[in-house]
Amino acid sequence: MNTFSHLDPKGKPGMVDVGTKQPSRRKAVAQAIVSLPAEVIEHFEEGDIRTAKGSVFQTAIIAGIMASKKTGQLIPLCHPLPLEHAGIQIRLEKNNEVMIRSEASIEAKTGVEMEALTGAAVAALTIYDMCKAFSHHIVIREIKLLSKTGGKSDFSHE
Repeated sequence: MNTFSHLDPKGKPGMVDVGTKQPSRRKAVAQAIVSLPAEVIEHFEEGDIRTAKGSVFQTAIIAGIMASKKTGQLIPLCHPLPLEHAGIQIRLEKNNEVMIRSEASIEAKTGVEMEALTGAAVAALTIYDMCKAFSHHIVIREIKLLSKTGGKSDFSHE
């Protein structure tokens, strides 16, 4: 039977004790999709949008990486992890959707799913923030874990 890992036997929240676990190579990949309306798409030139705030995709990449590194400070019961890799790739699809792919990896006692998901979410929010002057009809959707390796179980939805 599965139980909530962040609850003690009395139902009180707490950080999972990973002290007795052995480190293993951990990797997680997550994605987010941002649907952009035509009034935003018309501002694209050479695969990106240049605004007064800067390049939209380049700024979102930096924001996503920074967020991945800060996940332990943002999500209350996440372990603070010194990531060995955090990466964000962003591409505009033909259907006016922006695909964000976030990866995180580490040799550790706990996984990096939350770091990959946080990176994808913050990259998507950054795109929204930088493009909202053109339209508020931007939709962020499908923030999801695509895969994880290491630890007790592997998972792949790719």
